[in-house]
Amino acid sequence: MRCVLIASTAAELLFYWADAAFLRRLRPPAATAAQGPALEDSLNTLFAPLIISCTALLEKLSDTYTCFRAERGQHLHVLHMFGDCLYIAVNGDGTESEDDLRRTLFVLRRLVEAHCGLVTLDAHLIRKELRPADSERRERIWSLLRGLLETYICLREEDQSFAVEAVERLIHPQLCEQCIEFLERQVVQHINTSPERGGDEVGHAFLLVHTKLLAFYSSRNASSIRPADLLTLILLVQDLYPSQSVEEELGPQPAAGKSLPRGPKRSESIPVSNPSSHGATEKESDDQQDTDDLSAPEVYYTPEPSPGRQSTGSESWSESLELVGDGDADTADVQMAEDLLQTLGPLLSEASNPRRIFLEANLRDGSYLLLPHTMHCFPLWPGISLVLLTKGPTSHVAVTLHQLLDGFLVLEKKLEEGQEVGAPRAHPFLAELRQRMDKFVKKLSGQDMQNAWVEFKNKIFSRSEAGSNLELLHALGTVKRQLCSVYRQLFLTPTSHSLSQGLRDRAQKLMREKLLDWRDFLLVKSRRNITMVSYLEDFPGLVHFIYVDRTAGQMMAPSLSVTEKSSSELGKGPLAEFVRSKVWSLIALARRYLQKGYTTLMLQDGDYCCSYFLWFENELGYKLEVLEMPVLSDDSAPIGMLAGDYYRKLLRYYSKNQQTEVVKCYELLTVHLGIIPSELVVQQACNLAQRLWEPSRIPLL
Repeated sequence: MRCVLIASTAAELLFYWADAAFLRRLRPPAATAAQGPALEDSLNTLFAPLIISCTALLEKLSDTYTCFRAERGQHLHVLHMFGDCLYIAVNGDGTESEDDLRRTLFVLRRLVEAHCGLVTLDAHLIRKELRPADSERRERIWSLLRGLLETYICLREEDQSFAVEAVERLIHPQLCEQCIEFLERQVVQHINTSPERGGDEVGHAFLLVHTKLLAFYSSRNASSIRPADLLTLILLVQDLYPSQSVEEELGPQPAAGKSLPRGPKRSESIPVSNPSSHGATEKESDDQQDTDDLSAPEVYYTPEPSPGRQSTGSESWSESLELVGDGDADTADVQMAEDLLQTLGPLLSEASNPRRIFLEANLRDGSYLLLPHTMHCFPLWPGISLVLLTKGPTSHVAVTLHQLLDGFLVLEKKLEEGQEVGAPRAHPFLAELRQRMDKFVKKLSGQDMQNAWVEFKNKIFSRSEAGSNLELLHALGTVKRQLCSVYRQLFLTPTSHSLSQGLRDRAQKLMREKLLDWRDFLLVKSRRNITMVSYLEDFPGLVHFIYVDRTAGQMMAPSLSVTEKSSSELGKGPLAEFVRSKVWSLIALARRYLQKGYTTLMLQDGDYCCSYFLWFENELGYKLEVLEMPVLSDDSAPIGMLAGDYYRKLLRYYSKNQQTEVVKCYELLTVHLGIIPSELVVQQACNLAQRLWEPSRIPLL
């Protein structure tokens, strides 16, 4: 029994998701689908005391509870305040821990931020985005978030890359190089030089096989994409086109040029006419259907490579990207495209169209900002997708708005602390902020924006009318709201497609032709990316491992099936599930110890020995001395990339004491047979890490 919701401080429901068990407890079985508003009223009645008490504690004590149990300890509640919104997660069946629920809340916050951008900074505007007055539009937004939430929870339980929150690459250097060259010359360059692109420019293009990254190309003037954002994009693609069984994917495919049959989207699994179902019934039926699928054939082969020129392979998604300039941003207005399916075109919901997405880009001063992109997703075959990220002509406006809002946030913090900020000499940034804002307001020519800015200037810069900090905070809040409103009008209003239908069709057709000979191989390879057989001779007693490069945000691990869609080397029986449970438990345990400052863990768990190591290296691969690790509180952001990017902060913390060297961070989790001595486990871990680090074994992207 699970429920997740977002509420305002006024106890207004902004979003909710609940499974079938929770809904049965919440309302009588005879309730009909037409009672959607009544269901929201029931949720408001149930959670209002909790929301009000939490808000009151924050106002009176500037602190509140973040976790508690109710009803004889069976129902676990986790709460977290993001701005003026309270996120709540409830579990009543014991299937999720406190860390799981908190991680779900932080990921949901990330998904909201990815779809709303800087509008999340204003409580009034984010309320209008999450709970619009139009009930049909509200249900579309909620259905989209519910589908993404269900997809994430499913992937977290089934996929190793989402369990450790790192991108997994498909290991095949030759095909990877060919695809990078093809993406560069035949897709990105062609679209960017075409007059049909409608002002948009493709900055990034990548290929996915299920959740694994096959190839990634970025244009030279594109802003970098962080691994956390790339993992978020993979989640969006999996929500649009969920993985199918091996037999369905390897079955007969339509000829090139014909429309591709489309599987049900998770974000469309909740009918608009039935807001009370939340896709729980369909999700259960999907799971039941999956259990009837057979495993992949135990056949491995490499087809002849498709004809094509040899690639230089010089474009790396993590290394060869240029930084965004301070005054000019390379961004993209982002949406997701399914319009290649012309037969369903008129019936597609708003969530199916090219999707506006906000991703982080870094400036030369090291700061990060959210920039709008448009994400187009093209299914080549079931399980294989091409994704394009485009930037629009108004990207530089997003940079200006972000910098202005950053400046006002700094000013707001100083005012809340009671500092006097009226003297420009004491705070030089005020003069720069005033100059930038004057220039922006002059170009914008919006009356509401001008009035708010003039009122604020009179209060903070005028000697005769200088206002108190309380008045300044109120006036500053009005300016912030106006800036967020401009941001919302420019980047969140529905827009038509920028790339023409011809460009989209051409990109899909050429990519299908390029990968046609590799299709079956890629689908099988994605199920068995790395096998343990190749490691058993050199590492006797090793059952499983996960190697993570936290600097690049990428991981390597032998395939470990956790569903009935396919089988791993361990088969489908209880042994595979037993090993899977050991690996997932080790991941959770390692995170708890890392949160308390431990970088090494080894324990005997029944007949198995589980170990975890985190260490730092320089660019040459020499191990660096581990400093005292930071100890985090229990209610801090969960460790990972999607829930707050802990490892980026950890690298920044460690680099302060290693300014002369580039610092890299790695993790290794291993499961050995319990009869292996601990000294041998440590030695094997060192040898395994060295083998996996060797450049010859790292595929070129």
